[in-house]
Amino acid sequence: MRRSPTEEGRRWLEQAKEDLKWAKDLAERGGYHIACFLSQQVGEKALKAFLYAMGEEIVIGHSIERLCYSASKYDKEFSERVKIWAILDGYYVPTRYPNSLPDSIPARVYTRDAAKEATKLAEEIVKLIEEKIKSLEKT
Repeated sequence: MRRSPTEEGRRWLEQAKEDLKWAKDLAERGGYHIACFLSQQVGEKALKAFLYAMGEEIVIGHSIERLCYSASKYDKEFSERVKIWAILDGYYVPTRYPNSLPDSIPARVYTRDAAKEATKLAEEIVKLIEEKIKSLEKT
């Protein structure tokens, strides 16, 4: 049996929240590059959660910016936040691959401050989408 849109959205949001927990843990313990990458993933999954909750059948892509613009078709608040949250897109590739950083590796480049900022942005996305999905369930 097919899930309802809000059930599917909640499922994606649950995974985003679980990933956020580990991103925060890594930001504290020194896995800064992985915390930054996971933060991007959290934002992506949370935005997909919103889009699925709105009834989208298939949501593809990894860009926070693009997913925010898609979400703004349903709620203009996303267009106000896109420029702040889109910074997470910069953590999708270079946090993982040495060939994306000249003369270094991700494990040496990313800092505690970067990881803390990334997890803060990811948490903002999760909190907003959690509120949006809760409000959908009330209607």
